[in-house]
Amino acid sequence: MDECQSAIPAHDGDLHVVAAAHHIVKALGTTKNLSDDLRKILIDLDAHLSLITSNIDSKGGKGFVEVEERLKRVERKIVIWESDRIMIWDSGPKEASDYLEAVDEVQTLIDSLRSLSMNENQKQKELLHRASSLLQMAMSRLEEELIHMLVKHKQQSGPTYMPSPSSQRNVVYNESVVSLDNESAKEALSKNSCSNECGEYIVDLVPEHVIPDIKSIAKVMFASDYGQEFCEAFIGVRKEALEQHFDILENGKLSIEDVLKMEWCSLSTEMNKWTWSMKIIFGVYLMSEKRLCDQVLGEFGSVNSFCFLEIAKTTILCLLNFGEAIAMGPQEPEKLLRLLDMYETLADLVIDIDALFSEDGGSFVRLEFHKLLEGLADSVKAAFNAFRVAVSSNGSLYPFPGGGVHPLSKYVMNYISMFPEYCSTLNLLLEDQHSDVASLVSEPQCGPTASLSTSCPMACHLRSITSSLESNLHKKSKLYKDEALQHIFLMNNLHYMVQKVKGSELRPFFGDEWIRKHNAKFQQHEMNYERVTWSSVVLLLKDDNPGSSSLSKSAFKEKCKGFSVAFEEVYKNQTSWCIPDPQLREDLRISTSLKVVHAYRTFLGRNPAHVDDKCIKHTVEDVEKLLLDLFEGSPRSLRNSRRMMKT
Repeated sequence: MDECQSAIPAHDGDLHVVAAAHHIVKALGTTKNLSDDLRKILIDLDAHLSLITSNIDSKGGKGFVEVEERLKRVERKIVIWESDRIMIWDSGPKEASDYLEAVDEVQTLIDSLRSLSMNENQKQKELLHRASSLLQMAMSRLEEELIHMLVKHKQQSGPTYMPSPSSQRNVVYNESVVSLDNESAKEALSKNSCSNECGEYIVDLVPEHVIPDIKSIAKVMFASDYGQEFCEAFIGVRKEALEQHFDILENGKLSIEDVLKMEWCSLSTEMNKWTWSMKIIFGVYLMSEKRLCDQVLGEFGSVNSFCFLEIAKTTILCLLNFGEAIAMGPQEPEKLLRLLDMYETLADLVIDIDALFSEDGGSFVRLEFHKLLEGLADSVKAAFNAFRVAVSSNGSLYPFPGGGVHPLSKYVMNYISMFPEYCSTLNLLLEDQHSDVASLVSEPQCGPTASLSTSCPMACHLRSITSSLESNLHKKSKLYKDEALQHIFLMNNLHYMVQKVKGSELRPFFGDEWIRKHNAKFQQHEMNYERVTWSSVVLLLKDDNPGSSSLSKSAFKEKCKGFSVAFEEVYKNQTSWCIPDPQLREDLRISTSLKVVHAYRTFLGRNPAHVDDKCIKHTVEDVEKLLLDLFEGSPRSLRNSRRMMKT
């Protein structure tokens, strides 16, 4: 027999007890400062006692009068809000509390009516139908209130920084464009300053004071078997909010085909956006979204993780699709830095991803991101190898004008100067290729006495790359017909490499021994230049008869003429040659001047009797000044030399 029916009093004295209990419950219900849980217990008990009384009355022919009266009272409280479109929770906490109490009472009446045996009681069926319809109406309203509340109180807080195009690293070798080699370029090529800016922190996606209101709606809807409707509404609003945040980060919803067809400039920008978006979405918004789900749905078991996954799924798939498209695409050298950024970002986040999606339902997310991490690792290796091949195989049909620093040297040295920022990652990913590369590098830094910095996998790979660059530069030097210009070219480029290593974070990875060795190399080319260019010129001043005190006037005049012709030929050619580094240029001028001017002054000093304007075209001072015009990279003739312009 039903619990309510078994509890029906059999005697008048019992009826008085029920009536007294009912009166006490009603009196307690009017007491202020009751907790929500206690108030709910009293409402349930009141409804239960009403049904006992109603059941007794029905036996006596009075029917469900009191139940109907109670239903009418709560019906008025609920229906009145259907005609007034002002949102309940906007009207104040009392109105919201009264509405929830009314909904609780309807649910209690429904439960109690269902607990009674129908026995073909038409009135009971009618009341149950009315109460169920009323509950459905209330649930629809609560769903509207929930959506309104979530939208109204949606927070837009969090990092809003987006890297500007000027901060993006695009280093692409092109002989028609001189590689960036100044302070602004160094800033542009440095690692994004925002890399650690976003970090991992949690923001309030919904204000803290609103959470209890959302939870109160959740409890009522779940208690009334409307949990699915609550979840659909909650997921819909929060999913839209997350996608709006994703759009703010300027991420296009690109297919794999779209990514594979992109030009490098556009693709580089999208890769940069992906890196930043991963940090913001996982490090901030999904962390915050998970906390919100825990706060609202934490007591509802697996519903919590289901809702979180549904909210995040679309955004996650967009990020996954782009990453997978990059990993499966061709890995050109220019992608290397972007790929390293992507790999490091995901490697830093993968622990958080595992924690966010630790439930069984999120296993596919964990699996896919771990697979993507492996794919990006392979892409980094492929791009690094492509970079090494590009350095060694880069060819030229024509010599670089003026013998200055070749764009390939600038490209390679500027590029590798950023590798130390990725030292740990490159050491990890290049470890399996370390022994092969170390055997190819002749410098002792890879030997048993090497330091940790100079012997690590990345260091050996760096020296392998610069070794390939040197070999390529030697090939390019052969394009010059003038042997002296070959030495100027090699001197310039080797000096540039040394200065780049000395003045950057590359130094620990190359070591002092490498620097000393390459200093000696470019200095040797400097001496070779002097030998090839000036030895024959100075030889023209050599005394053919060392035993005699001076030359005859005709012999003196002939030697002066030969020297002037040879000197002017060098001047005409080498003023167009270029030594970009001011200190290196000055050092070579001084060294040349000491050799040439000293020889010329000595020659004239041995023949003072013949020194006059008719025999001497250039004085010692003229030669000193004319040597200052060399290596400026702009052709000059003696007509527009500094000396001639002054005279």
